[in-house]
Amino acid sequence: LLRRCIKSPSPRTCKLLKKNVLSPTLVEIEALSGETGEVLASETNERQYMTEGMKRIPVQEGRIRGVLFVPPGKGPFPGVVDLYTFGGRLTEPRASLLANKGFVVLALLDLEYFEEAVSYLRRQPEVKGPGIGIIAISHSGGLALSMSSFLSGISATVCINGCNANTVIPLHYKDIVIPPLPPVMKNIKITESGLVDIRDALPDPSLEKNRASLIPIERASCQFLFAVSEDDHNWNSVFFAKQAAATLRNHGKESFKVVTYPKAGHFLEVPHMPYCSSGFHGAVGSDVVFGGEPKAHSEAQLDLWEKVQEFFKSHLDN
Repeated sequence: LLRRCIKSPSPRTCKLLKKNVLSPTLVEIEALSGETGEVLASETNERQYMTEGMKRIPVQEGRIRGVLFVPPGKGPFPGVVDLYTFGGRLTEPRASLLANKGFVVLALLDLEYFEEAVSYLRRQPEVKGPGIGIIAISHSGGLALSMSSFLSGISATVCINGCNANTVIPLHYKDIVIPPLPPVMKNIKITESGLVDIRDALPDPSLEKNRASLIPIERASCQFLFAVSEDDHNWNSVFFAKQAAATLRNHGKESFKVVTYPKAGHFLEVPHMPYCSSGFHGAVGSDVVFGGEPKAHSEAQLDLWEKVQEFFKSHLDN
């Protein structure tokens, strides 16, 4: 029911992702005797992703590729675009679980045609207008900030452990090109266990030589929720979020909230998804440190999930 979504054969860098949200996740829990190893008690925990009456609709319209989740009931409902791909694969757990909470959610596979995706979602009869929301994590967080800056019809954006500058590849929108923020290779470290630590690889995007990579979020008219982990080792998410908040404030905008999570790592997932301390990074080409501690990270996921729902309901369902 779950699959590994990494290229590394090492079990220490496994990241579990739900493959099919039409079936539940089954987790077997056993209590063993410390002396004999005998199973004293066992229980199977079942997690459903699709409630009764909920719709999962594959989308292939124009250049848009993804899946639309529609909650049961008459609606209309607040609409949200979910930008979350890992290793080039579409992941649906967050989108389906968010739809369970009363949102129409479009999970996108191809992030290149995001303007068409926003228009598509806003046209759906089940979607309450006038604006929609966006939720994104990691590199997709930068795309969410870019969408919020350049596109109309976006009212609320959740950026989880993202960067306020464009990264990896150039971003094109009409006649605008935002180059990627160039990494500082000498800042990359190798841990004692042989993992790559890229936390400090990206430089300060506000420096004169890097400003062309900054995403102009001062242009955005939506509300922002920046959720960041203090022990994120993919990059310095706290620094980037504070810089984004300062940019908005310097332009007379208080339309943001920054939530920080001590001892949490990079991949803040939906609640009860396994903690992932390291994994294969496509842009780096090797296993990297994601950071965090299991207990604190899991608690952060629980807290953030509630905050995301409250944020979207406050700004989309009003």
